[in-house]
Amino acid sequence: MALQEAEDRIRQLDIELSRATDTATQRELQQEKSQLLAQAYGSISSFDRVYLARKTTRPGVRDYIGRIFTDFFEMHGDRLMQDDPAVIGGIAALDGMPVTVIGHCKGKTLDENIKCNFGMPNPEGYRKALRLMKQAEKFRRPIITFIDTPGAYPGLESEMHGQGEAIARNLMEMGSLTVPIITIVIGEGGSGGALALSVADRIWMLENAVYSILSPEGFASILWKDSSRAREAAELMKLTAYDLYARGIVDRLFGEPAGGVDSNSRSIYERMKNALLNELSILGRQNGRALVEQRYKKYRRIGDCTSK
Repeated sequence: MALQEAEDRIRQLDIELSRATDTATQRELQQEKSQLLAQAYGSISSFDRVYLARKTTRPGVRDYIGRIFTDFFEMHGDRLMQDDPAVIGGIAALDGMPVTVIGHCKGKTLDENIKCNFGMPNPEGYRKALRLMKQAEKFRRPIITFIDTPGAYPGLESEMHGQGEAIARNLMEMGSLTVPIITIVIGEGGSGGALALSVADRIWMLENAVYSILSPEGFASILWKDSSRAREAAELMKLTAYDLYARGIVDRLFGEPAGGVDSNSRSIYERMKNALLNELSILGRQNGRALVEQRYKKYRRIGDCTSK
């Protein structure tokens, strides 16, 4: 049974349990629920992790900012056209250390989803992010980015405003920034929309996050002209945190409880904060030139089979 189907049945069992008055019935329902949980989370497929990465109950960028950092001051606009709510960023303090924090924002409610374009940035979002990153370099602040997007918005207007150029410029500029950059994939990491904020010294992922060239549905549509084969596509794409860690693309994984993290998962915030403090203390000892050279080599190594 697919994880989503199992969770739907578990929710139905919870309703039945709340209504059941007979002890034997309660025991039977509880037993079925336990078996479903064991089966569903005992062997999670790649597509199940895609489902978990997309769950609306997962913490968003504002949850991480509010629980890991203090004194967050959000900044708006790209200084060229307008503000894009799909990308948020600003200055914050990490245990007293000034940092620049940037991330994709999907929103929680339907109104927020619409306002944030479901986490799909327009060019203005990437230009805003680049403005903040260049400011961080000027004032020697480390940069931390949170990735959670199905991809950059592919609409006609965004293309007219220079979507491809904005993404390409971010890739180029991030590669040469002389301050530490840490990227954390907290949900979906889709295509150039994710990569435009994740050319970093360290890339971390949550256990049930995904990071790929496009969605499994899009992959299946292109390869087989059949989006219903998304589950099969997800296995081929090697998009899970474990797949990417094994290939050296991701540097660190953060484990999640069964069912995935939610906004109340306090331990994930504590572990992430401690990891950031430790890693920034290491990266902070290196000069800007060394950071740029190591970042360049990191990305040149991806996909290199000559040494194997």
